[in-house]
Amino acid sequence: MTSSTLFTDAMALTPAGEGVYHGVLNEHWTIGPKVHGGAMLALCANAARHEMPGVEPIAVSGNFLWAPDPGAMQVVTTVRKRGRRVSLVDVELRQGDRVGDERSREEHRVAVRAAITMGIPEHHVPPLLSVNPVLPLMMPEPPPGLEPIGPGHPMADIVHLCRGCDIRPSLTTFAPRTDGGPPMIEYWVRPKGVEPDLLFALLCGDVSAPVTYGVNRFGWAPTVQLTAYLRALPADGWLRVMCTTTQIGQDWFDEDHIVVDSQGHIVVQTRQLAMVPAAQA
Repeated sequence: MTSSTLFTDAMALTPAGEGVYHGVLNEHWTIGPKVHGGAMLALCANAARHEMPGVEPIAVSGNFLWAPDPGAMQVVTTVRKRGRRVSLVDVELRQGDRVGDERSREEHRVAVRAAITMGIPEHHVPPLLSVNPVLPLMMPEPPPGLEPIGPGHPMADIVHLCRGCDIRPSLTTFAPRTDGGPPMIEYWVRPKGVEPDLLFALLCGDVSAPVTYGVNRFGWAPTVQLTAYLRALPADGWLRVMCTTTQIGQDWFDEDHIVVDSQGHIVVQTRQLAMVPAAQA
């Protein structure tokens, strides 16, 4: 297990041939005891980049089968299409066998199954139309006095990502809204020691605490499926993240992230389906 907190080190993969890569699920990129879902999707996307140099992931759709622990893992890629503008790669992130279940051992090794669409993000030309809800609400940098997650912060014991990136949540956006409107959680995030890249922006598409905080449901809210669109390469500086929802059901809820770079460009959009935490007694 590595002790490095750098995001680029957490994304490191070693080719083993035939589309297989070895790596480590880094203990610093975790939420509680479990590896952060966005970090695992970023590893899947990185493996697809290794298979197809010269292009970038432009869409990532991942299903989370179970929650692996930090430690050794492998990523297995299968190229489905090599096209002039669009290519497709299937990726499986695997870890050691799970015990105590009668189903096949091989199936249990797959923790994340992802479909990666590869192409060229639009980062050199302005969009024909952009409805960006982040710009009127969030400045390019966190407001003065906004505390980073770290020692003494109420979220430090759970959000271990703070060892490798500077995360500044606007805690006032966590509370239920007095006007009865839907939750809207705001973050400013950037990696420590390196510039943000497309993989880090993808991780930021899953950086928020569950929007169920806005209806007083706390605790683990496991993501079942997450789809991300990677629209542009991020500029250096802070990434602004806005997290919202359309509906929080009794069992399932959706959660959307919009990630905007320091120059005001939308770099990542995500939508996920997750499980509502149980009501606390």
